[in-house]
Amino acid sequence: MALWGVSVGLMLLSLQSLALASKNFWLIQQRVLQLREERILKEVSRQQQQLSQGPASLKWQPLQMGYIRQPLDHFNKREPITFGQRFWINEQYWQKPGGPVFLYIGGESALSQSSVLSGHHVELAQKYGALLVSLEHRFYGRSINLDGLQDKNLQFLSSQQALSDLVSFHHYVTQKYGLMSNNTWICFGGSYPGSLAAWFRLKFPHLVFAAVSSSAPVRAQLDFTGYNKVVAASLSNPVVGGSKECLAAVVKAFGAVDGLIRSRQLTKVARDFHSCGALEGDEDGFQALSNLADIFMGAVQYNDESVYWGAVDGLCDIMTNHTLGTPYDRLIVANKLFLNVMELPCTDNSYADLLEELRSTVVSGSNDFFRQWIFQTCTEFGYYQTCEDSECPFSQLINLTSSLEICKEVFGISPPSIQDAVSFTNDYYGADHPKASRVLFVNGDIDPWHVLSVLKNQSSSELAILIHGTAHCANMNPSMPGDPASLVQAREQISSQVADWLKLAGKMHQGS
Repeated sequence: MALWGVSVGLMLLSLQSLALASKNFWLIQQRVLQLREERILKEVSRQQQQLSQGPASLKWQPLQMGYIRQPLDHFNKREPITFGQRFWINEQYWQKPGGPVFLYIGGESALSQSSVLSGHHVELAQKYGALLVSLEHRFYGRSINLDGLQDKNLQFLSSQQALSDLVSFHHYVTQKYGLMSNNTWICFGGSYPGSLAAWFRLKFPHLVFAAVSSSAPVRAQLDFTGYNKVVAASLSNPVVGGSKECLAAVVKAFGAVDGLIRSRQLTKVARDFHSCGALEGDEDGFQALSNLADIFMGAVQYNDESVYWGAVDGLCDIMTNHTLGTPYDRLIVANKLFLNVMELPCTDNSYADLLEELRSTVVSGSNDFFRQWIFQTCTEFGYYQTCEDSECPFSQLINLTSSLEICKEVFGISPPSIQDAVSFTNDYYGADHPKASRVLFVNGDIDPWHVLSVLKNQSSSELAILIHGTAHCANMNPSMPGDPASLVQAREQISSQVADWLKLAGKMHQGS
């Protein structure tokens, strides 16, 4: 059942790109989030007007936004510095006083009121009478001090600190509402926050009773060649509008671009693909390749979002259209259409500009996240989506060395240190065998990130759902009339599991 009985647009998830340090993917992500937010707020405004004309019992309950003071370093009690962390609360569906608490966890982008207004977790809150709360991730959105992006402070940006923030927020909400042990907490998250949801249950089982972890890459990996293997498979998958012909055309097109770059014909590449400036050397050429690949990677990861042109079927229509010329010519058309829809005059392929942006410590607004997330990949996760495997449809020039070089250039972090950090993360959380309980891992098989998640039941209480034909965090969107049967069934399974958890919590509370 959707928000107030009506399907509400598309949800502002924490649908992070988790991508390489090239610009197009981040632009795609920003556009996805922006358009989702606009649709949600428009629909919510309409529904508020309906409620104002209805029975008093359905009166709109205003949302609460606030800030909780958090220690900059939870693990050093002598550190006096704090920062304000933003949260949202929605009491609209809460069956006081014993109803459950559904916690939506923010990630590597700004969080908004949509986090407690729309999405499958909101539908579940309405169904089970839950209090909805959400917490923005430290160092993202407005949960950051003006000096927060400086290197000396970024050391406090980590998943361990983020989990401790959730502990403090749990304490805050519990005190604010006088919650008791019978107020069962269930947390929800998608992508990196999906990992945080699983880890919150793993590390703090006395605080959160269960977790729904969607599209969560719980296994950190330095060289993530598997990402583009899934991209290739999706581009050839007829379920989402792909075909073998489409994949073959993409391979040929990128082979042509690769050949031009290797033969130093950078002027032609810059002209054909509307580079904002000349390609000055190898690094700029690699950026041009990465930005072109991002168009296809983004279409696969965010497939069927209906928020911009780049779904798999749309791209494959272009790449298999022989009237447009050679596969290289078709790639030119795809790139031009991407720029038009994104309202961009050109593509910034300057490696120097990229380094300058990543080195900037100026907090410029709620959309700051580029520098922070790259820091987290360098210090915790890796996740570098390379193309060195033979199954990658793009160019082998998109390699691990160039990704690791950014960590060194921007943060002074050496490649061995990154590998050590990735190994620590997996040892600390258990990678894709975390040995938790009451965690439900949900993934779509079109989503490239599913290969780093938990795909099969690990135990009777550590369960997994793999949804055929869906992409990144698709199950977290609100229910829509045109949803595929596999997605509808998955949401029903999630709802049933939440109901089972709540029943079990009630029995355990009665027996205590």
